[in-house]
Amino acid sequence: MEPITNAMAQQEKRIRLEILVVFAISLGASAFYSIFSLLGKLTAPEGLSNQTATIHRQLAEREWLDLSYQLLGFTFGLAPVALVLFLLWEKGKSPFTALGFDLRDSGRDLARGGTLALLIGLPGLALYIASRVTGISAEVIPADLGSYWWTIPVLLLAAVNAALVEELIVVAYLFKRLTQLKVSVKYQILISALIRATYHLYQGFGGFIGNFVMGLVFGWLYQRWGRVMPLVVAHFLLDAAIFVGYSALHGLLPLP
Repeated sequence: MEPITNAMAQQEKRIRLEILVVFAISLGASAFYSIFSLLGKLTAPEGLSNQTATIHRQLAEREWLDLSYQLLGFTFGLAPVALVLFLLWEKGKSPFTALGFDLRDSGRDLARGGTLALLIGLPGLALYIASRVTGISAEVIPADLGSYWWTIPVLLLAAVNAALVEELIVVAYLFKRLTQLKVSVKYQILISALIRATYHLYQGFGGFIGNFVMGLVFGWLYQRWGRVMPLVVAHFLLDAAIFVGYSALHGLLPLP
């Protein structure tokens, strides 16, 4: 029994180390940067509510170079997704099938994702407005890329990137590994939601609260459905609406 026990202990140690490495090169690093970004905003003379948090900005003054940087960011930004899919790839078992990241049930996935986007998006917008009124969040500027022919396609790619990275890593991959570590479902959901909320702290406390609630809902639904595709669809629709629709909505909504 002792060799088996030692092998299990070594496997668990390897999984813990793997989780640390994956998050160190992806959303865990983003979480630490967000913490310090928030600290910087809180200690600035102008205060949190008078500052901005820009999600997507120009990366170069020349148009062709800016586009090149944007496309490179999208391409290499998906490297952590490729990594976790590779790590979850077992002999005779596709990670796409195991995580529900495929087109086997595309109709239901689209319906669930669209419904979820509406249920999350409207309360999320209300929370953002409330957090701006109460001064607990910075002004979030989803996109500041300029008016080029490629602006909308690049913003849609950014929405794809965010949906894939966040849902496949902070939900599907993490839940799989925590299950192997025998972490209970409720703590899996809580841990995932806390990580999601933390890497949004750069927006202020409103972003933390909203994404924590979103993380709880997404985590619970993933455990219930056993498929990550509806979450990817919902996340894409939310970000696409926010990124692309920002310019129009910004002038219509009574944001302070």
